[in-house]
Amino acid sequence: MKNTVSVLLTAALLAGSLSAADKLVIKGSDTLGAKLVPLVAEAFKAANPEVAFEIAAEGSTTGIAAITDGTAQIGMSSRRAKPTELSAALAKGVSMKPTIVAYDGMAVIVNEANPVAQLTVRQVEQIFTGDVTDWSAVGGNPGKFSIYTRNTSSGTYSDWKELAMKKRDYAGSSQKMAGNEQIAAEVANNPNGIGYVGLAYTHVPGIRVVAIVGKNGKAVLPDDETVQAKSYPYARPTFFYTNGEPHGLTAQFVEFMLGAEGQSIAKEVGFVPVAKE
Repeated sequence: MKNTVSVLLTAALLAGSLSAADKLVIKGSDTLGAKLVPLVAEAFKAANPEVAFEIAAEGSTTGIAAITDGTAQIGMSSRRAKPTELSAALAKGVSMKPTIVAYDGMAVIVNEANPVAQLTVRQVEQIFTGDVTDWSAVGGNPGKFSIYTRNTSSGTYSDWKELAMKKRDYAGSSQKMAGNEQIAAEVANNPNGIGYVGLAYTHVPGIRVVAIVGKNGKAVLPDDETVQAKSYPYARPTFFYTNGEPHGLTAQFVEFMLGAEGQSIAKEVGFVPVAKE
């Protein structure tokens, strides 16, 4: 589902238009763009009412491509750019610069009626790759898994394969969703549902976060402490990509995102703030 947010200056509507210098185009990750970045943009706009935003949250791949093509000043991404993407950008004279703007933990969610409270990292791998197909194999009530994943343009889709599945393919029965909110909604409506979402999307009615048992035998839930300490196995950074060092309005917004107000919003939404050195 296309998720586009436009924040326009009222005075600009009356005047007719804004100059390009007053508009910031941000494209990419749904994890960042569905909630966090629009809220940060609103706060930035409160102090800079002459600025307009165009925010399109359609997946990390689209954000990286937008920087390469010059169709956005900021590319939101929940994963690092791939070597092939970096090479394609360089071929067009674009130098991809990543800036970590918050940390996230990909939470495994199940329906609130599901009795399974924890899974091992091995069981998570088995479920999402299709090695096991029924909840009874992992201590649940009998019933086939309904697996919900992000789509292939999503950075979360790629990160999950990397961190949870040893780069293996998803189960053929898995169903691809456009965003975190769609996964949460499907799991909330399906007693046999299982999926993964960013921390900001774990408070949806009808779902429950499952603790993950690591190699040390301890069950861990994703939160500020476990994500920062990387004791949660599916922790990851999230990024703004720019063409080289940001400047002008782009630099101002990046600085605002990393500042006290931007990081406070990140924490309030459900992300883990970037620690100050």
